[in-house]
Amino acid sequence: MNHSEIIKTEGLTYAYPSEDGTPKLALNGIDLSIARGAFVAVLGHNGSGKSTLAGHFNGIRLPSGGKVWIDGMDTADPDKLYEVRKTCAMVFQNPDNQIVSTIVEEDVAFALENLGVPPAEIRRRVDDALKAVDMYEFRRHAPHKLSGGQKQRVAIAGVIAMMPRCVVFDEPTAMLDPAGRREVMRVIRELNRRFGITVVLITHHMDEAVQAGRVVVMHAGRVLMDGTPREIFTQVDTLREARLTVPQTIEVLFDLNNQTGSDLPIDALSVSECADTLEKYLKR
Repeated sequence: MNHSEIIKTEGLTYAYPSEDGTPKLALNGIDLSIARGAFVAVLGHNGSGKSTLAGHFNGIRLPSGGKVWIDGMDTADPDKLYEVRKTCAMVFQNPDNQIVSTIVEEDVAFALENLGVPPAEIRRRVDDALKAVDMYEFRRHAPHKLSGGQKQRVAIAGVIAMMPRCVVFDEPTAMLDPAGRREVMRVIRELNRRFGITVVLITHHMDEAVQAGRVVVMHAGRVLMDGTPREIFTQVDTLREARLTVPQTIEVLFDLNNQTGSDLPIDALSVSECADTLEKYLKR
């Protein structure tokens, strides 16, 4: 593992036990390298193996075969588990399962208190973390009175306060409304850009994956595709075969080409890019 990598898997396999005694292979030979400071989206439909893969980055799951290294540490080494989890934190789907206190700032401080961090340092880290997710003004509020998006931002603040080098988000917007999803995605982008935290975003939302610098597409326990959003989402047929949709902007242009025999570029990832392409088409 070289110094520029924070996550590396080699020949990673993982099998779930099944009722008939035959192990069910969920990951089948994953070779993946994620650079420090990267923003990588891992995309796939339900059952593709993406959440199982995420669990390996935090030591929640251990390989049935192959290896996973987090910042050079073998996740299968029990002596390294604490450091692995401190280095690579996780945020899950349901913020209610991660919130443990009745006041926002106490919740963010919870893990730090358990680690014996000095009170003055806890105060500084809690305030900084709440400011980073734009929830500082809610620090004395009761979490159960917050919206879903606000609760998830509090859960993210609790993770930021631990000062990890990498955060894995396992479908963090799955239980949120569109406004909550936008709030949380803005915070995730900010963590990566402003603080240089490596972000691995597990998602099945195309519009979220588009915001990453790199997209890894999982299918049937394997890596099906790996590249920039533009490289991945223009391969419409391959994505559809993997039971995935593509961003609507690309879908419009792809279907227009099929219906009219045009050869429009289909790499529009934003609405404005799509509008420019359509405008040129209509002028022709």
